[in-house]
Amino acid sequence: MLLFTAIAVAVDSSEKSDDFVKSGLSTSQIIKEYYFGFIPHIWGLLYPLFVFIAVIFFTSKMALQSEVIAILASGTSYNRWLRPYILGGIVFAVGLWFANRYGIPKANEIRGAFQAKISDKASSGDSYSNCYNCYYLRVSADTYVGVKNYDTASKSSNAFFLNRIKNNKIYYNLRAEKIQWDSTKRNWKLTNVIERKVDSAKEIVRQIPEMHMNLNVKPEDLRKDDYLKDKLNTPELVQYIKLEELRGTEGLNSLKVERYRRTSTPASVVILTLIGAVLAGRRNRGGSGLHLAMGIIIAAIFIVSDRFSTVFSVKGDLAPLIAAWIPNLAFSIVAVYLYQKAPK
Repeated sequence: MLLFTAIAVAVDSSEKSDDFVKSGLSTSQIIKEYYFGFIPHIWGLLYPLFVFIAVIFFTSKMALQSEVIAILASGTSYNRWLRPYILGGIVFAVGLWFANRYGIPKANEIRGAFQAKISDKASSGDSYSNCYNCYYLRVSADTYVGVKNYDTASKSSNAFFLNRIKNNKIYYNLRAEKIQWDSTKRNWKLTNVIERKVDSAKEIVRQIPEMHMNLNVKPEDLRKDDYLKDKLNTPELVQYIKLEELRGTEGLNSLKVERYRRTSTPASVVILTLIGAVLAGRRNRGGSGLHLAMGIIIAAIFIVSDRFSTVFSVKGDLAPLIAAWIPNLAFSIVAVYLYQKAPK
């Protein structure tokens, strides 16, 4: 873990050196405000591989010194020899499960806050226009709202519109010069409103100086946070997904994949532990070097398959649950095959 941490920090610091210089922060401030969040993030991401490579490393040493052969020759069954690996893998998996649900999201708050403030400042705003803090949301099955230049401090915006659509046609449109959150009434106050109702025969237009409206949107929902799914602990993430589904929000696969990944990644610790023990428990002429090379290749294939399945879910139609568990299912088959072929 220390070795991979040193490599990850070295690579990351070289990529963000310009941002660190522009921030004007001291080295100690950068460590506290960024790397205290970055290092747990890397640990959570690579933890199954840490366990996998560690298992291969010390098991191959045992095999090279014929200790595995001696254990099996003493009458100990192959399954009994594997039992400490399985139990150890379960202990590490449970620890990672709790860390993924509660610990690492806390660290991601530190990392996300720093990156949003320093690294992502130049790319802030809407990617499709020059409008900063603009939002276009689906608040119900047939209702869409737009907010322009929303101010999070005053909880207000200088432009607002609402469209209701039926059969791909707008039948109701509302525009307001200003929208303000009313903390007393817990709804939105609209000023200088123009309301249009449209049907096949006529159009009714009304001007309303002031009105209050209940929307399925709260001030805390009007935020652009690319790191939100990483910051929320698992119960908060589940609740957030349910709320967005009630609103009819599309494109939630990335959130759902993150939710299921927090369980599938700990499960991969047990699977990779079994693969590592079976692979490295056999003595061969290549020694530890060959075992480590095979381990690194398997680890690389695992990471690539995990990234591919995530992309297919976020950008395509692959179910998030399947996307999160495909690597584990595939490597479970590999683990069973290696176990059956292992000399016992």
